[in-house]
Amino acid sequence: MKSLYAFFKKEVLESARSGKLTILGIMFLLFGIMNPAIAKMTPWMAEILSDSLEGSGILVTDVTVNALTSWAQFFKNIPMALIVFVLMYSTTFTKEYSLGTLVLILTKGLSRHKVVISKAVLMLILWTAGYWFCFGITYGYNAYFWDNGIAAGLVPAAFNWWLFGLWIVCLNVLFSVLFKSNVGVLMGTGGSFVTSYLIGLFPKAGQYVPTALMKNALLLNGAESADIYVKAVIVTAALCLICLIISVPIMNRKQI
Repeated sequence: MKSLYAFFKKEVLESARSGKLTILGIMFLLFGIMNPAIAKMTPWMAEILSDSLEGSGILVTDVTVNALTSWAQFFKNIPMALIVFVLMYSTTFTKEYSLGTLVLILTKGLSRHKVVISKAVLMLILWTAGYWFCFGITYGYNAYFWDNGIAAGLVPAAFNWWLFGLWIVCLNVLFSVLFKSNVGVLMGTGGSFVTSYLIGLFPKAGQYVPTALMKNALLLNGAESADIYVKAVIVTAALCLICLIISVPIMNRKQI
């Protein structure tokens, strides 16, 4: 356990020194503020747009915004945050491969599975902390300006998207173990997302795939029940575990 803790601490310090933690903190902070800010500015922007289009005979009606408008913006912006996160941490293993630092660490007696566990736990913690930090900021501003009670399915919608992000992070870990280049990691992660999306186009299969958890508009306004997503939640959670579990034996057999 001491070696595991020491390597995990090293990973945290490396993320801090490289500026990744600062970038992530600023990014999630800005996205959290941006969601209600854009919602508040929507009527003003609509008014400006109506003035410019009035001469063309196009009438822009008054726009009413509420907490749902801000939460809709949250779920539009959080995919961008996830993409940035994946891009930043797609090199967490591959950089070690290219520099040869992982070989040096392993020759000092650190087990390979501890390397996988340390890096995976760090990424999962950072995604979880960043996501709910962003959520909390948006929630606070929405509560101040409007009423979050209007978002009937907010909690399950937020949980679903967090779990979807967790699946993407676990894919990032798996493909980081499989490939020695971050291009391979990104292609593997992106390919898995596209595969899930395409499978989801089939009605009967769509309720089982992780990408189903990205759908939240009807859940937010209470038009859908959270029970509809139970199958996708179970499958996604299982896939997360599978990705992490099979990463260990792959890493143990990998030639570095």
